[in-house]
Amino acid sequence: MKTVEIRAEVAPELALFVPHARRGGAHPLAVDGVSTLGHVIESLGVPLTEVGALVVDGREVPSGHVPAAGESVAVRAVRRPQHVPGAPLRFLLDVHLGTLARRLRLLGVDAAYESTDIGDPALSARSAAEKRVLLSRDRGLLRRRELWAGAFVYSTGPDEQLHDVLDRFAPELRPWTRCTACNGVLRRATKEEVADQLKGGTQKSYDVFAQCAECGRAYWKGAHHEQLEAIVERALAEFA
Repeated sequence: MKTVEIRAEVAPELALFVPHARRGGAHPLAVDGVSTLGHVIESLGVPLTEVGALVVDGREVPSGHVPAAGESVAVRAVRRPQHVPGAPLRFLLDVHLGTLARRLRLLGVDAAYESTDIGDPALSARSAAEKRVLLSRDRGLLRRRELWAGAFVYSTGPDEQLHDVLDRFAPELRPWTRCTACNGVLRRATKEEVADQLKGGTQKSYDVFAQCAECGRAYWKGAHHEQLEAIVERALAEFA
């Protein structure tokens, strides 16, 4: 099969996937003349979930475009905030993003999470069935065709991960309305309703409680509340 040469420029935001993009500018790239631009980009290591506009010789083209010899391709990053059409904004996180899932739930964001490794096919199938944006650091998982929508989580630190997701998707924030354990919706509860979950000191010291409508877990402003409050306040100050 005869190869042809194009020139490709990858956005600096995608340099994590294509190291030479850090140097900037367009670079020569040999392609086979039959593969789509989407396939070419993925072969460079860039998940299509991270790609915004594809511009060939000044005109925007779909990922199914087959690049021809001499074309100049600009691969742009997803524009922020990113709008995901077709369903309410909801997330699904893989097994490695438990802390991020709990922080999103703390902010009232619908964030399903698999605490065990159920495998890529099952995760992508759930994303499609429930119309959830799959968040992952696994590039291979984000390349699965059955995904409804996905996004790469760029950082390994929970603070930076949360900032990245809120900045990219701008979800509505409703702190203290979701169970951080199971993602269920919280409701106000009396002390009597949650008495079986309270130890002696807690029962004497607190009077305001919430309870998850799904799993029944009780919540109150306990020893870690200030730490959680700080997370909420930072998020609201920047993204509310």
